[in-house]
Amino acid sequence: MPTCERTKTGVPGLDEITGGGFIPKNLVLLTGTAGTGKTTVSTQFLYEGAKKYNEPGVYVTFEEPIDSIKSSCVNHGMDFTELEEQGKIIFVKYDPFHIEDIYELIETNIKKIDAKRVVIDSISALGLYVKETSEIRRMIFNISFLLRRLNCSSILISEIPPQQSALSRFGVEEFVTDNVIVLYYSRVDSQFARSVTVWKMRGSSHSSKMHPYKITEKGVVIYPEEEAIVK
Repeated sequence: MPTCERTKTGVPGLDEITGGGFIPKNLVLLTGTAGTGKTTVSTQFLYEGAKKYNEPGVYVTFEEPIDSIKSSCVNHGMDFTELEEQGKIIFVKYDPFHIEDIYELIETNIKKIDAKRVVIDSISALGLYVKETSEIRRMIFNISFLLRRLNCSSILISEIPPQQSALSRFGVEEFVTDNVIVLYYSRVDSQFARSVTVWKMRGSSHSSKMHPYKITEKGVVIYPEEEAIVK
């Protein structure tokens, strides 16, 4: 049972498997291989947060063009145009050639609309511009500290390379975040199926099972009453 008021995710089924939603001001690592719907889950978190719960949000992308992200969102029933016009959502494309400005960029845009929700997409992309692993880890710690200081409920996206058993690319993301949600896209007999599990939720009870989910024209839908078949 939830022990405090929760931040509702807006993703069907996700609140149920996380014990009622995210704990406010916590950091969530959303990780998985390519094609698992990490961006879709994250944009739903911002879209529903702004539309249903009046919580402004900031989406920071390190790699994918903003127009590409928003175009994909429209295909899943999320048109951000009106929310952007109302000042409830900001999409920010980070310039990798000014790596030293990342903290100021995040903080400035959060304060501009008094954002309550933030998505960082993705921590893995930092490795394209910062070659030293120790420096990448330092940046992850600093970004995490900044988001906590600004009292935001945040999702940090991380991509797991194929065939890798670790939860993250750099081996530090799962330790600096409060919660870890893992998305899987794996072969079951003659077909591929998607499943999700809550790996960790600090200070809260949560489902420990693997649950099936689908990516639909209305976004990601998780089935909390069902258990995924994993072989």
